[in-house]
Amino acid sequence: MRRSRFFLFALLAVLATGVFLVLDGCSVSDKKSADTVMPGSFPVIDEAYSIIQENAVYPVEGDMLVEGALRGMADVIGDPYSTYLSEEEAASHKESLAGERVGIGAEITRSGGKYIIVSPIKGSPAEKAGLQPYDEIVRINGEALGGLKLQEVVKKIRGKEGSALELTIYRPDLNKHLELKVVREVIPVKTVSAELMEVRGEKIGYIALTMFGDETADEWKKATDKVIKEGAEALIIDVRGNPGGYLRAVGEVAGSLLADDTVFAYMQNVKGELTPLVVEPSEKFSFDGKLKTMPVVLLQDKGSASASEVLSGALKDLRRGFIIGDVSFGKGTVQDTMELSNGGEMKLSTHKWLTPKETWIHGKGVNVDLASEQDKLFTEHIRFSTDVYAEGDYHEDISYAQRLLSGLGYSVGRDDGYFDESTVEAVRAFRMEAKVSEENIMDRKFFTALREKVESYRKDKENDKQLQVAIGYVHHLLSE
Repeated sequence: MRRSRFFLFALLAVLATGVFLVLDGCSVSDKKSADTVMPGSFPVIDEAYSIIQENAVYPVEGDMLVEGALRGMADVIGDPYSTYLSEEEAASHKESLAGERVGIGAEITRSGGKYIIVSPIKGSPAEKAGLQPYDEIVRINGEALGGLKLQEVVKKIRGKEGSALELTIYRPDLNKHLELKVVREVIPVKTVSAELMEVRGEKIGYIALTMFGDETADEWKKATDKVIKEGAEALIIDVRGNPGGYLRAVGEVAGSLLADDTVFAYMQNVKGELTPLVVEPSEKFSFDGKLKTMPVVLLQDKGSASASEVLSGALKDLRRGFIIGDVSFGKGTVQDTMELSNGGEMKLSTHKWLTPKETWIHGKGVNVDLASEQDKLFTEHIRFSTDVYAEGDYHEDISYAQRLLSGLGYSVGRDDGYFDESTVEAVRAFRMEAKVSEENIMDRKFFTALREKVESYRKDKENDKQLQVAIGYVHHLLSE
């Protein structure tokens, strides 16, 4: 096949596949036809391809040139949500929204050029094999990891279910290397968590959605069934930090809360034509439709994007729920994800989505009904550090620690990353309270204790300012 024909086919490949509409992280199916693409060839691409292949002093494989051209076509659109995904990237993207993954079940980070186990998931292959937080992965199947990106290390760890992985790890607490064998298993990806909170004699269902993936709708049903069966009188839905996902998933969640045949959003194509997205009958949600009538409060923040904004926009416009927190991210476009003949995919923004009142929230976000600022310890990204810092040092790790210490109530005079005398005093006081060896340094033991203290602080719902505001509002509704 001539190269020009390949590029034409890359554009036409949509006719052979169903289309995924992804609200980045919504998804509906559609069909494309060859009539939507101008027929013809692109001889200039042939020319450039031949010139580079025949004359470039730095040789480049033909497939790499093709990949570069595909990326270039997506990049020139100037839309951060339109992009070309290689076969490998496309697989990772699908996996991120899947209901399960195959792996060892451990969070890994890169710190100081080292690949560190943050924590193994409870009951995972990693935990069964004996992996512990702060273990450093040195070799995988006998191969050293020097110079690899974190993404490449993760790729080496993943594999087929039932296959074995040989890990050489360095354990700082023992000051020795260990050889561990881990068998890869299917790791479920849970996107919904729920609990019943009893506050001031009232029962409130709290449900958090981390994303809208393959299994979210089913998980949502189980979660809502659980809290309603336990006597929930109202519902708090938490989509803080939810980056989005599949439209079908958010559609089912919205459908369980809204009256049948309600328009929960609109899709708008390039011609400006609107297609209503209508809630379908939701027989699978039981309890005599209680979910459609009980008071609802939704918590969102600036990290709530895309599909989560579809939900908050619908609840707000239809006056079905009260929104508390911060203005959301503001992503109002929908992407078609189309397979290409080389195994890759072209993810392209093809529609806008609008709220039931036909508002486009792109770049603006969904406004809240009641603004509430969150405790800074809840917005700080918790990370690992394996380095050692002392008075007089300057580093971002020190700034990070200063912010956490200040949030925990220790007196720190600055948070610019300079290890001054006030930081020394705060570190000493924290280490004494945390029963870590009394030294005036930030080391692995210090960062581990600091992380555990902040995680414990976050688990206490009394410290979650936005949640407490939501609970207070629900109490007001139920006491009316």
